[in-house]
Amino acid sequence: MSRIGRMPITVPAGVTVDIAEGNVVTVKGPKGTLTRQLHGDMIIKQEAGVVTVARPSEDKAHKSLHGLTRSLLHNMVVGVTDGFKKELEINGVGYRAQMQGKTLVLNLGYSHPVEYTPVEGITIECPSQTSIIVHGADKQTVGQVAAEIREKRGPEPYKGKGIKYVSEHIIRKEGKAGKAKK
Repeated sequence: MSRIGRMPITVPAGVTVDIAEGNVVTVKGPKGTLTRQLHGDMIIKQEAGVVTVARPSEDKAHKSLHGLTRSLLHNMVVGVTDGFKKELEINGVGYRAQMQGKTLVLNLGYSHPVEYTPVEGITIECPSQTSIIVHGADKQTVGQVAAEIREKRGPEPYKGKGIKYVSEHIIRKEGKAGKAKK
């Protein structure tokens, strides 16, 4: 039995979970509404504020989908109650970020400023010129937007310049080992 798949999902007060035909699940809460089409073979039941996921057989494919389906449902419930966030940090002389309306404007050492407009349901804020915080209800979209921002100028291994996640550790390389400096 899947250790993750068999755990029940408690639905907090103020959150509603609707399970429609074909395992289309809609979760509504204070942070928004999320809808997702889950695999049709999985058995999703809701009873007394608790959602459970079961698998129809012991097939390898059903075993793999069991924990995945439960995790996706749990992330939807957490997303509409608390939301998700990713924090990014900018390192480098002259590298900075600022918000202009809903557009993120990044100065990353290129000859032009790089602009990024987030998708609907995602909010970006810059508490300082060297930090970016991405908020949203959908965990996958928050991670995708953070990855797209990081991709604009990924961290390089020699000086660590670029955009990186706050929790990320950049493995540094040694520079040229040629002649000794006098």
